[in-house]
Parts: sequence; C-alpha cells; structure tokens
Amino acid sequence: MPRVTPSPTDGGAALELLVHGVGGTTPEEMLGDPRTVRVTGDETAAVYRRTDDAEAGLHPDEPAPDEARDRPVPEAYVWCNLTSGNGARALWLLLLPFMVANLAHWMQPTTEGLKKTVRMYGVLVRLVALSLTVLLTAAACEVALDLAAWQCAGSPGCSRDKSWLGFMSTARDGWWSQPGRRLALAALVPVALTGLLWYLSNRTWSAYESQRPLPPGAEPDPDEPTARPALGMPGFWYGRRLVARLRAAHTAAGFLTVAAALAGAGARYDRRASGPLLETLGWVLELTLLAGGALVVWVVCRRGRSESRLDLKLDQAVVAWLPGAALALLALSMLYAAWSRPDWVSGGRLPGDRTFGIIALGQGGLVIALAAVALAMYRRAPDARTVMRGLGGPAVAMLACALGGVMTGGVAQRVGDWLDGAATPGEGAGGGFEGPPVLLTWQASAIPPLLVVLLALGAFLAVRTWRVRRALTGEVEADFPDAEPDSVRTRRIAGTRARAALTDSAPSIVGITAGTTLLLGAAAVVGAWGTGEVPGRAAEGTYAFIASAAQTAQALGSWLIGFGFILFVTWGRRAYRDAAARRTIGILWDVGTFWPRAAHPFAPPCYAERAVPDLTWRMATWTDRTGGRLVISGHSQGSVLSAAAVWQLPLRTRRRVALLTYGSPLERLYGRWFPAYFGPACLEALSDEVHCWRNLWRPTDPIGGPVRVTGGGQEPEVDRAALKDPLAYGRTREQPLPAPVLGHSDYQADPEFDRERTALLDRLPPPALPRQRPDAPQGQGSSGKSSG
Repeated sequence: MPRVTPSPTDGGAALELLVHGVGGTTPEEMLGDPRTVRVTGDETAAVYRRTDDAEAGLHPDEPAPDEARDRPVPEAYVWCNLTSGNGARALWLLLLPFMVANLAHWMQPTTEGLKKTVRMYGVLVRLVALSLTVLLTAAACEVALDLAAWQCAGSPGCSRDKSWLGFMSTARDGWWSQPGRRLALAALVPVALTGLLWYLSNRTWSAYESQRPLPPGAEPDPDEPTARPALGMPGFWYGRRLVARLRAAHTAAGFLTVAAALAGAGARYDRRASGPLLETLGWVLELTLLAGGALVVWVVCRRGRSESRLDLKLDQAVVAWLPGAALALLALSMLYAAWSRPDWVSGGRLPGDRTFGIIALGQGGLVIALAAVALAMYRRAPDARTVMRGLGGPAVAMLACALGGVMTGGVAQRVGDWLDGAATPGEGAGGGFEGPPVLLTWQASAIPPLLVVLLALGAFLAVRTWRVRRALTGEVEADFPDAEPDSVRTRRIAGTRARAALTDSAPSIVGITAGTTLLLGAAAVVGAWGTGEVPGRAAEGTYAFIASAAQTAQALGSWLIGFGFILFVTWGRRAYRDAAARRTIGILWDVGTFWPRAAHPFAPPCYAERAVPDLTWRMATWTDRTGGRLVISGHSQGSVLSAAAVWQLPLRTRRRVALLTYGSPLERLYGRWFPAYFGPACLEALSDEVHCWRNLWRPTDPIGGPVRVTGGGQEPEVDRAALKDPLAYGRTREQPLPAPVLGHSDYQADPEFDRERTALLDRLPPPALPRQRPDAPQGQGSSGKSSG
C-alpha cells in the first residue's frame, strides 16, 4: 500500500507568516529572538524562523515541539532590502518625478463598462510620463549644449577662467571652436544620461521585477469567481512586455530630443547663410526626426497593460529597432552639426524658451484632459470616499510635472550661476552669456507665491488640529473612566489623535498644491512669452512696489530652486553613507514603488513584483505540503502586500488562509487614492474570497485605520473596535510605569493581538485529508527533511 502521512496532531500544523511595514526591520526584532535562521530566500528578501522552530511543522509527520503546539509557528518575511538595502539606491531620488507620474496611472476612479475611457486615461498618463523624459533630456541639453558649449565657450569672457572649456573656446580658434562641433561634442552628456536611464531600467527589471507569479492550476476551479479583482489577475505583477516597450520608446525619445537640438541649431543657420545642399539636408533631417517623434508617440499610445494573462512575449520590432533607429538619427545629426561652417558664430541663447514653453503647455493640456476623463469615470460610479471626486490622478500628474520643472530649473539655474560668476541667476553676466531661458526664470519666480500658499495652508491645518485636540479631551477621558484625570496626559493623548487625523487632510493639500501650481505655471508661460524678459526686467517702468516684488520673487525663486536641488543631491549623498538616512529614503519608496511601472519605465523598480510572488509561493507550497492552517499577518505596508498576495492565491489555498491586518492603510490611503484597485467593492471581494479576515487599528495611528468591510455576513466583522492607546491611562498593577502612546507601532504589545490571531486560526477549517507524500515511493518511507 502507498505510504500516507497522518493528519497533523493538536489541530494540525499552524503557521503565522509575519510581513513588516515601511522602514524595514530585522528578523530578530520580528520574531523576538536573537537566534534566527533563513528558511528560504536570498540576501534581498527572505523568510526567517527562530532557530528552535527551523524544522517545526514542515511536514505533517514532523510535528512541532511540545512548547510550540499551542501556538502557530512564526515566520518573518523580510523585504526591506528591496527598497533600502543598498546605498546606491538613494540616487533613485533623482527619479522621483517619474515615480510620481507612475502613481497617477493607478489612481484612476472606479469604472463600470467604460473600456474606451479607461484606455484614454492610461494613454494620457503615459503621454505625461513621456513628456517628463523629454523634459529631463531637454534640461541636460540646455546645460551641456546651450549654457556650456554655445554660450560660455562662445564667449571669451566666460570661458577665460574655465580650463575645461579652453579647447572649445572661440578665443583659440581651434578645430572645436566652431559652434556646430562644440554642440556635437557636448551632446554626449545628454546621450550618456539617456543611456544610463536605459541601463538602470533594464538592470532593475532583471533584479527586481522578473519574478514570475504562481502559475494557475492545470484545470480551472469551478468555484472560482468569474469576475476577479484586478490584483487577482494572473499578469498583474508581471508587466515585462509593457515595461520593455516603454523603455524602448522613452530611450528613443531621449535620443531624438538630443538630435533635434543639434539638427535644429544647424538648420537654422543653414536656412540663413548656407547653400541649398546643407539647407535641404537640414529640412530632410528635421522632417525625419519629426516622423521619429510621431512613431515614439504611437508606440506609447498603442498598447497598455495586459493583466488578464501572463504575457511572456516581447514586441521585438519595437524593443530591438526603435532605440537603434533613434541612435542612428542622432549620429547623423551629430555629423550634420559638426560639418564645417567657418562663418558660423554663436550668439544669444539656443531656442530653449520655445522648447520648454511647448513642453509646459503640452503638460498642462494633458493634465486638463486627464482631469476631464477622470471626472467622466467618477460620475459613472461615484464614491464619497474617493479623494477629490476622482481628480487625485490628475493632481498627482500635475505634481510630477512640477517636480520635473523644479529639477530642470534647479540644474539650469545653478549651472548658469556657476558659469556667469557673480551675476544674479537668470540675468547673465553680459559679454555673450545670457544665462538660462527666460521661461525657467519665470517658473522659479513662481516658487515664492506657491510657498506662501502652502504656509497659509499649514497655518490653517495647525489651528484646526489645535481645535480638534481641545475637542477630543472629553473623548479621551471617557475612554478611561476609572482613571484619575490628568490634564497633561489627556492633552498628550488627544494631541496624538488630532495629529493622526491630519492624514485625512492630504487630499486637500495635494489638490490645492496642484491647482496653484497649474495656475502659476500658466502665468509663467504667459509672462515669459509675452515679455521676453525675466520678471525683474519685465516689471521695470511699472509701480515701484510691483517692480520690487518681481525682482525679489525672481532672485528668491532662483536661489530657492537651486538650493532645493542641491539639498536633494546632498540628501542622496548622505543616504549613500548613512544607513539611518537610507532607511528614511526607503520609506518613500515603500509607499511610492509598490505599483508596477505602467506609465514610466525609468521610475524606481516595483518591489511588489518580487514580494507578492514570494509570499504567494510560500503560502501555496506550505499549505499544499502540510494541509495546515496559515494566518498571514501584515503590518502597515505589509498588510497591503499580504492582501495582494492573498488575491493571487488559488481558491484551494485561500480556503486555508486567514488574513490579519493591523496599522493597515488598505482603505484609509489605498482605498481612497486607488479606488479602482482597493475601493469598497475590491475590499468586499477580498473579504468574500479569503476564509476569514480581521483588522486592528487605533485612533492614534496616522497611517492605519478601519477597512470598512462588513465581512459578507460573517461574524465577527472584519474591523475590530478601536484598540486602546495607551494601554493604561495612569499607573496600574499591570502597567506600573507610564504606558507609551504607541500610535502606528508595536501592535503585538496589545493583548488583543494574540486573542484575535487565535480566533482566526480557530475559524479556519480542520486539516486536509491525508495525502501521499510526493517524495515517498510506494511501499517505502522517507526520512528526508525539507528546509522550507
């Protein structure tokens, strides 16, 4: 007879899979034991156990030790190295605008039957993301081609003290002194930047996002719901085809932007002073570049994500030929620009104002169109909890454009200030050096008014928080009726609750900031194109206070935008050396890079495309091998990963899994900002699909909150009543020292945590029927042990 394994004793094998939240931790802290062992995984992400539990419950015929039979065996999934484990990842701060644009893609409102509208939303976000790549490349061209090679090297007064520009200076009259050749050489800087972005995107995909999800069963389960939530689709966490396609398109866009800067400069001179041959070549090259740009736009718009199946194919024609063709056009443009033109003299600026103005107008138009589409989607299925009535995505897209503009202006302003010496940034030093484009100076001048608006908003929120704290004092005392009132203690607890409620004000802050940025950006474009002068000069001849205010805004804005960029880079360098600062930056990525790269391929990589398959594989293989019960226990961002992993499980596994979340932003942040993926209907579906789910929260928690799910008629409901925080108001026998206000941390310290986890395990079905061990031949036993 074939050997079969007995059912697990004492209720069967039970496992608690712990998933930590933002900021990361160590397996020793998660498991409460200094002796831990890695069960499965690598240095980047792995599952750990206590050393004493290393072999506990790995097979039904290998029961847990006696001291562990009354509790589930704890395992810790540590994924913090995906976001903050390497110092070089601090440089991902420079990719922040791309990450924010990618978030806008996932913020679409919930829709019903509007496939074309949903597609239009995705197309518009991808076009916004493409404009950011063009903007970044244009900024590199502005610095290298215009400021350095065209203006400074063409001005003896500017290049005199810069030995690194000496060989290109017009004062030496050498081979490189012709403007076209200087531009062709300087073009290597933006070309190298584009190549670096392509390399990083390709490398991070291989390191982080190339993990294939758990394959579906050979035969579909008849009990599986026919309509699956998006996060339960087989291809949701494997977007290889789209990322490769977008990477090729954005790389080509970067090369074509550099080629357009080179060809445009040469063609403008040839139309004025050269013969018909060079003029014709210039026209042909510009038209070819225009066609190449149109092809890139078509590639970006043509295809979106395919989530209903695991898409393993690549668009080879696009991936292989599009960047190569763009690079060939760039090489032709460099040769065309470097053609000998002895009479060509560089003067003034390259047409950066027109370029940056067109980009700014295009971004503004795309954001407005995106807002119109989002409103149409929201009105079809309105939900009062959705932030900004569905306009969260357009607002975040506007902020991505603003961040790109700040970084662009910051680089140009600082380089311009460095090159022109003691002159005021944006006004130039004369003698042939005019500085950055006028539009960038106008955009910098809009920063002080924006700061005034934000300071006023901050003051309003501070006053409101103070008033809320006063109103909460009675509620705090009512929560501890048996304690002797202490005004200082009460104010401290009430203040923590009031500050925690500020999270719900984030939509107002984002909306006001985005709206103000859009208006100020439009005013900057009008001012730059209408006057052709920087704000200080444009206001000359008006009332004295207006001219003074304009000059102050110009100088202050120029310094602020440059200082902000320098601070940005300095923070990145500090994080490279300081592990604590690197962990802080990792928190930004924990929130921002949960989502796959669906809009911008140069955004920081999505860690969930590694973490979700890790968790899914672990839960599925353990329950299939042991037939035991499993509770996946997620804190903060770990609860989001846990929910996403449960959605990916096959139905037979979900029946043996319980979900415990605490400090969870599933509804408070994700449900409101990403309603199409974590909205009420999605969370209700998750509650129906998982066997049982319990959510713990505190009113002092600024991140977690209730998930507002009834549980589909199950008892008890998903949300537990709010936990007390602190555990004791004053000194008690159980708490002889003052209990801390825990807020978002240390949920396991509450006795209710163990009770709720035990209750979840008790609600799971009994162990599965005995099965034949897959590694045991018929008629023979097996004593081999697995490492998990």
